[in-house]
Amino acid sequence: MELSERFAEALVLAEKLHRGQIRKGSGTPYIAHLLGVVSLVLEAGGDEDEAIAALLHDAIEDQGGLKTRDLIREKFGDRVTEIVEGCSDSFDGEEKKPWRERKEAYLVHMKTASDSIRLVSMADKLYNAQSIVKDYQKIGETLWERFKGKKEGTIWYYKSLLQIFDPTHSLAQELQKTILTLDILVAQNPESRD
Repeated sequence: MELSERFAEALVLAEKLHRGQIRKGSGTPYIAHLLGVVSLVLEAGGDEDEAIAALLHDAIEDQGGLKTRDLIREKFGDRVTEIVEGCSDSFDGEEKKPWRERKEAYLVHMKTASDSIRLVSMADKLYNAQSIVKDYQKIGETLWERFKGKKEGTIWYYKSLLQIFDPTHSLAQELQKTILTLDILVAQNPESRD
């Protein structure tokens, strides 16, 4: 598959929307996450719409809500917009429900989500879980302070997603390995027993 000018436009828009945003706790420019997710989507066989949605998967949630959704629809069409909306657990500008409630609703939604939404979601969650493992190896238990769900909630959420994602999909298999690695690291860390 060859990517078109649409993908280039989405890349520019994603960088513009997320400019100045950094990853939780790491200080890494947020665009690194978006590029990582799109890489996983493309390597898993995603098409151009799925790749564009991967670049923009946090745009509605973090960068403008309904106004950004309308911009994505205008520039990239209904399918991309549907995937981005399907990967969001809230919209920027609306009052956010409590963390656990949002995550439970997202899990219910994922059970009936399209293959395209699941693909982008799996790539997003895999990238995030890999980042958690890397950061845990660097800073240990203090990592959990940056998460609203703390250690127990965060691990519960990722394990719950694994129950929904297709276990034969390569991204779900990588996510399972990553969560297993995290479980081992946590179990070996004396601080985690405090």
